[in-house]
Amino acid sequence: MAKLSGGEALVKSLVREGVEVVFGLPGVQMYGIVDALRQEPSISFIVTRNETATTYMADGYARTTGRPGVAMVVPGPGIYNAGGGLSTAYSRSSPVVLIAGQIPRATIGKNFGGLHEVNDQKEITNPVTKWQTQVLRPHEVPSNIHEAFRQAQSGRPGPVHFELPPETMVEREEVELLEPAAIERTVPDYSLLQQAAREIVSASKPVIYAGGGIARSDAESELVEFAEKHQIAVLTSAGGKGTISEKHPMALGGSLGPAGLLKDYIEDSDVVIGIGTRFSMRNQAAENARLIHLDVDPEMIGHVHKNSLGLVGDVKATLTELSEAIDAAGGGNWDSPANVVAEIQARLAVSEDELNQPQEEYIQSLREGAPSDAIMVFGMTQLGYYSRPRWVTENPKTYIDSGYSGNLGFAFPTALGAKVGNPNRPVICVSGDGGFMYNSSEISTAVKYGINLVTVIYNDGHYGNVARDLDDDFGGAYETDFVNPDFVKLAEAYGAIGIRAKGPLDVKNVIPKALKLNKPVFIDVPVKRVPRPKQWAARAPWTKPQDGLID
Repeated sequence: MAKLSGGEALVKSLVREGVEVVFGLPGVQMYGIVDALRQEPSISFIVTRNETATTYMADGYARTTGRPGVAMVVPGPGIYNAGGGLSTAYSRSSPVVLIAGQIPRATIGKNFGGLHEVNDQKEITNPVTKWQTQVLRPHEVPSNIHEAFRQAQSGRPGPVHFELPPETMVEREEVELLEPAAIERTVPDYSLLQQAAREIVSASKPVIYAGGGIARSDAESELVEFAEKHQIAVLTSAGGKGTISEKHPMALGGSLGPAGLLKDYIEDSDVVIGIGTRFSMRNQAAENARLIHLDVDPEMIGHVHKNSLGLVGDVKATLTELSEAIDAAGGGNWDSPANVVAEIQARLAVSEDELNQPQEEYIQSLREGAPSDAIMVFGMTQLGYYSRPRWVTENPKTYIDSGYSGNLGFAFPTALGAKVGNPNRPVICVSGDGGFMYNSSEISTAVKYGINLVTVIYNDGHYGNVARDLDDDFGGAYETDFVNPDFVKLAEAYGAIGIRAKGPLDVKNVIPKALKLNKPVFIDVPVKRVPRPKQWAARAPWTKPQDGLID
């Protein structure tokens, strides 16, 4: 044991967890931790211009490296500001550890009106974190911070909330430093694996529906091996993009829509093997199909599709055992789907429903300009929505979106975190002008720390999707336009590089030049209103005026 402050105990515990970077702000209640970080050369402290960026950056770091991302904020308003990033991390099961301050412990819950006081502070994050704790003494820090990391990474990964008051950070007492808790990879009971194998073997047309849990388990190679060995075609969710190359002979494509070739394929399958997926709000399978559902979260089994056999376990560990069980059951008798998959891939590549859209031309230009190994972070913009089915993702952990949280403004700071975690890989952020302005001040962070990503800003001077929808359905847009800065001059004012493209089809020429500069580069792309893609012609009733109640 050693006599340490709570801040020192925390930072030394972070080192033991393998943490290399903390994204945060050095506010007044955090000085004890800031001082300990200053004394620890193995951890970089990246200070943002607003707490909003801290958790987004931690999420981008986590999802592209496979390691937990760490954010640090002051209590109260700092946590509220960080909430958007926690929400996105929660929706994408991303292991983010939030280290938050508190008010002095003698005043917690007293409602005295102290600086940054919020009563029941952990309740702020309760809906968007899987675990929360409060530590009041330095000797409690190591066991609790290790438990925070265990919670963030075990079971269904997700963000966690660890908080401590300011005096705990500076007080000194005898502290025992601990080793991190081992993360166990659980597997289902073998009898369930045998049952699942028998049902898969007896299928006439099985299909795999692959979700983001595969990436969280670092099981991309296991998925590819499983699909190749057993000759089963793979569909991916938006969160599962990159778990198998979309150019692979077994890959049908990603982000299943309500109709079309991919929906027809899965509807015609008698057994769907759902791997690392919530199976989302919309039931992807035919009503009578059997779902073999492999997921680490038992609450997801049967949550959407009732005709399910649940395999509750870690994807990486379980896929190997399931594959062996299929072999032991005699293997399948279905024909290889390779020819059908190739035909679907070819038809999707030239689909008239897609190519009639301006978005298709825009994304083709983006694809021509971006290296195939680039990490792409797509914002909540028209091209971001369109990228879910149409962006061809070839490598693991290279397609990042905001999941069902759908946060406008998440893309730029998330891409910053991705670049911090992957300094030698190209990182490209795709944003609209409205979303980019949410966190445009983080240009300062990019320049200060040399975070050399490329950000493509599609600039129409509006919240474009909202303006189009209001025009189409409500008789006209209302207050959807805004005044933008000159994005080229804005970048240059911070010391970054600004480039103005001639238009959306010029992106293919500008991106390669921007990447060669090895600087933070911001590309202003003037665009006009684009129509709603045909594949989204069917819309929820609450998006249009109604004469009566909606059932």
